[in-house]
Amino acid sequence: MKKVVLGFSGGLDTSYCVKYLTDDKGYEVHSVIVNTGGFSAEELQEIERRAYSLGVKSHKTVDAIRSYYDSAIKYLVFGNVLKNNTYPLSVSAERVTQALAIAEHVKAVGADAVAHGSTGAGNDQVRFDMIFHIMIPGVEIITPIRDLKLSREEEIEYLKAKGVEMNFAKAAYSINKGIWGTSVGGKETLTSDGFLPEEAWPTQLTKEGTEKVSLQFVKGELTGVNGKTFSHPSEAIQHLQEIAGAYAIGRDIHVGDTIIGIKGRVGFEAAAPVIIIKAHHALEKHVLTKWQLTWKDQLSQFYGNWLHEGQVMDPIMRDIEAFLQNSQGHVTGEVFVTLQPYRFQVTGIQSEFDLMSSKFGKYGEMNSGWSGEDVRGFSKIFGNQTMIWHQVAESAKGK
Repeated sequence: MKKVVLGFSGGLDTSYCVKYLTDDKGYEVHSVIVNTGGFSAEELQEIERRAYSLGVKSHKTVDAIRSYYDSAIKYLVFGNVLKNNTYPLSVSAERVTQALAIAEHVKAVGADAVAHGSTGAGNDQVRFDMIFHIMIPGVEIITPIRDLKLSREEEIEYLKAKGVEMNFAKAAYSINKGIWGTSVGGKETLTSDGFLPEEAWPTQLTKEGTEKVSLQFVKGELTGVNGKTFSHPSEAIQHLQEIAGAYAIGRDIHVGDTIIGIKGRVGFEAAAPVIIIKAHHALEKHVLTKWQLTWKDQLSQFYGNWLHEGQVMDPIMRDIEAFLQNSQGHVTGEVFVTLQPYRFQVTGIQSEFDLMSSKFGKYGEMNSGWSGEDVRGFSKIFGNQTMIWHQVAESAKGK
């Protein structure tokens, strides 16, 4: 009997895949769920129970929260990556992490095939397929929902006929939760107009007033919140999310270009990610030089776009990660943030590497490291080549 490893979430699509692969195709199915911060221990136990009830031979839960941070989130923070200046890559970054973990499980099981429940309309199908082609070449990729062009109603009818009991009530909104944000899709995101209603957001507003928090960064990584230190930055992210999520911060709708060439909209809430990126960027503006910031912006934009499109295994990504890592040597300090319902404000930073020092002058007021004559000469030399160009151009006009 052939073995297939199935990326399993316990939802309708992957539940269909289990029954279809076992009953209709005769595969021995080994399910695996890769937790990137979106499931509680109780939810993971329920998903395992469901997998076995559907007929899988084995089920494995992979805790990928720390590895997800170490391999992806860390560099998204270093690069202050917000796709289209809006979206912190909440889903796209975790999908490649999940695909890599599934590929490793395929090797461990010695499976003949790998399967996932993606449809033929989105980005995930490309991310999963591409990672599998790279990491487990030659292993057959099976995608029942995409290949059979199934509607949700057809999947429900099939599972009912198989005697499967689950909540088939169609949810008004699709939710994908992870440590780096939660995506929200619904009827409002299918058109170019309309914002998600209050009840659609998974995290509701439960705090009023203002609250001040301090974030401690060491070489670009969040290591502490309000003076409390954590053994791993992923824990600091989760702690900040608990604090800031109650203010309903980080809600927005991202409009972007999909890998397959169409425009798409998706709602998301990402309180901790957005605050961390903005706080980190504020600290960088104080401690990095002009050209460090300039080149970081250019490389980071490429890095975010290429990661979004699933190209995490391209060796150029390791090269950019090395640059980003090296750029963080002085990004150590404390950033102060004020939280309010639906918004936040970065109010300042403290760092021993702060380049905004009164020892060297106060912008727009006094200078202490140079004289007026120094600036007069510098200004003349700084524009010298441009002055020569204009003089030559004027001279040529007269001929």
